[in-house]
Amino acid sequence: MTLTLTAEALFRSAYENRYTWDKDFPGYTCDITLISSQGTYTAKGEIKSNLQFEVSAIEDELAKKAITGQLWEITIHRVNHSFEKSHGENTFSFGEKDDNGAVEILVGGAGAGNKYKVHDNTVSFVYRKIGNSIVAINTFDILNTEEGYLSQGYDSIYLNPETKQPKGGKTVFHDTFEKINGYYVLTNRRITSEENGEAIITEYQFSNIVFN
Repeated sequence: MTLTLTAEALFRSAYENRYTWDKDFPGYTCDITLISSQGTYTAKGEIKSNLQFEVSAIEDELAKKAITGQLWEITIHRVNHSFEKSHGENTFSFGEKDDNGAVEILVGGAGAGNKYKVHDNTVSFVYRKIGNSIVAINTFDILNTEEGYLSQGYDSIYLNPETKQPKGGKTVFHDTFEKINGYYVLTNRRITSEENGEAIITEYQFSNIVFN
C-alpha cells in the first residue's frame, strides 16, 4: 500500500528535520573576528541558554552592529519553534516539481504568496516576504547530522515585492560547523557579495568556544 504525503506533511517533515538546539542547551562564549574590506575587528560574544546574546570588547560601532547581526542569525536558526507555532496559520499545496526532484510547496493562509521547495527531506528553497522585500534563499550544500540538517552553502537575493525585480546583487554564504560539547556550532562564515561588479568577501571567525 502506497501512502501519498500531503503538501503539509511533506513540508512539516523537512521543517522538523532542521538541526536546532534542545532545551538543555547551556549557552557558550566565544571570540569573534570580523575580516572585511574595512579592516579586521575582534570582539567577545556570548549566546546564553535562553538564546539571548551579547557582544562586548569592541569599540567600532559598525563592526559591532555587523557582529551582533551574525549572533542574531545564529540564534534565530537554532531556536526550536514547533511547526504549529511557525506555520499553524498557513495552508499548503503542491506546485511544480524540479528535474532534480525538488517539490515546490505553495503557501496560503497567513503566509499567502510565500513558497518553499523540499528536496530529500530538507527545505532547499525559501521565497517569502520580509518587511518591504521578498527574500529568495537557495540552499546548495547541506550537512546531515544525526539530529537534523544544517545549511552549509546557500545564496540569497532580495526582490521588489511589486515588480519581483532584484533590489541588489546575490549574496553567497559558506558556513562551517563543528560539534563541541554535544552541540553543532558555527565556527566560520564566509560571505561573498557584489559591489560595482566587484566581489566583496566578508568573513566571521568564531573561536575559543567555551560552553557554560
